[in-house]
Amino acid sequence: MIILLMLIPLSLVLLAAAVGAFVWAVRKGQFDDMDTPALDILHDDPPARSSPEVRIDSKDAGDAD
Repeated sequence: MIILLMLIPLSLVLLAAAVGAFVWAVRKGQFDDMDTPALDILHDDPPARSSPEVRIDSKDAGDAD
């Protein structure tokens, strides 16, 4: 019985925190544009500049002693 007196207020506090976080996110505009982030993955990235190739000598490629 005593555990219920502790768990019920604790669950209400957690519920209030979750509702508060949701309201904060809505007011900050987190849910304004739901389509663009999903479509961004479909766009190609601009081509990267080519960097000079790195050569590895055959003697350096072996195990270190």
